[in-house]
Amino acid sequence: MKEQHDWDKVLEWETRLDQGEALVLTPDVADLIRRVAREVALSEQEAQRALVTPADAAMLIRGICRRIREGSRRLMGAISEANRRMEAGDTAGARKILEDVLSVESVPLYRQHAEAELSYLE
Repeated sequence: MKEQHDWDKVLEWETRLDQGEALVLTPDVADLIRRVAREVALSEQEAQRALVTPADAAMLIRGICRRIREGSRRLMGAISEANRRMEAGDTAGARKILEDVLSVESVPLYRQHAEAELSYLE
């Protein structure tokens, strides 16, 4: 079963902020930020502190988006490199690449993907 994520909505908010739109912390927007913050492994306390002012919430949105982008790049790069190494017959090297990603990745979804890729090597 595929999980639904609202990451695209937060990424859209980052674009809107970059274009100069003011963030209005409606209950729906605050709930979205809180929910996606949890999904990228930010604490409830951190999210709550950031939701006090629109400026702090905007900084949190940017932090969430940074985690999404950086984690995605890191994961895709690692999978690509691990596949390249597997094709070259270097299973140990492929495993090391994925283990290195797991040692730094905090976003649960990206960790799950890296763990699944690692399990294919076994």
